[in-house]
Amino acid sequence: MPNIKSVIKDVKKSRERRARNVAEKSKIKTFVKTARTTIAAGEAEAVKQTVSAANSVIDKAAEKGIIHKNAAARRKSRLMKAANKATL
Repeated sequence: MPNIKSVIKDVKKSRERRARNVAEKSKIKTFVKTARTTIAAGEAEAVKQTVSAANSVIDKAAEKGIIHKNAAARRKSRLMKAANKATL
């Protein structure tokens, strides 16, 4: 543990940020998993809603800098590709 007061504060803030980022990444994974299971089930209206919700969560994480914007685009693209393939 550091002795300098400002470094102690930095460590505390980085731990808080890490906890927030881990929670947000977990949220992304949950929404994507839900969307993928709905895609597998094949119900068109439910697929549209869950994919839209997952895309929204991914976009918000990218805006906050939790994931890179290109990573967000890639995840959304793969999800939409699977959704479009399933609904055809």
